Amino acid sequence: MAAATIDELLIADEPERWSALGFAVREDTCMLGAVRVRFAGVGRARGVVDWSLREIAGTDLDGLPTRRSRRPPPETAGAPRHANGIVGIDHIVAMSPALDRTVAALRRAGLDLRRVREEPTPAGAPRQAFFRLGVEILEVIQIPEEAIGRAGGVDGPARFWGLAAVTEDLERTVAHMEGKTSPIREAVQPGRRIATLRQEAGLSVALAIMSPPPPPGERS
Repeated sequence: MAAATIDELLIADEPERWSALGFAVREDTCMLGAVRVRFAGVGRARGVVDWSLREIAGTDLDGLPTRRSRRPPPETAGAPRHANGIVGIDHIVAMSPALDRTVAALRRAGLDLRRVREEPTPAGAPRQAFFRLGVEILEVIQIPEEAIGRAGGVDGPARFWGLAAVTEDLERTVAHMEGKTSPIREAVQPGRRIATLRQEAGLSVALAIMSPPPPPGERS
């Protein structure tokens, strides 16, 4: 079976909010690399509403709302450039109260598990699993034990949390967004830096912006 890839993300935002941040939006859609981002408008849902994937064995992804796509990958050469300098999606973040259960479901659906990291994140998540979806990565984070109750209990579903975009020039992107991001800081990934969108940016999805990965010879 061919490798699974992301066709589309559906996000509960008005397209005008993304246009105001320097994204090239046409009607209700913009392209982040080869991923189509479609805006559903503001309603009861928040953040990433669902996604569509190509080449999957099933759509039961332990609660992550998933549609099957047979649409071929788009031609990206002629895609409009974003004024903010963002060129694509680095990774999508999901959270699970039962990481092993979620990993098993994603593998049954045909997603490519690359590794499980058995170390806590700076935010306190004890474990993470990483799946390759073409260029992009899905990072699934184990919800800390003390927060599982607030998230609906250990039997609750996995859920989307946010995404990280990659930019050609992080300083230029942050400057373009005119105070709507946090200060730039070192990322967890060696050799990379990151800034996050503040609440006043008006997005319902948690969005981080990262510098590009360093060349292979410069990675520690």
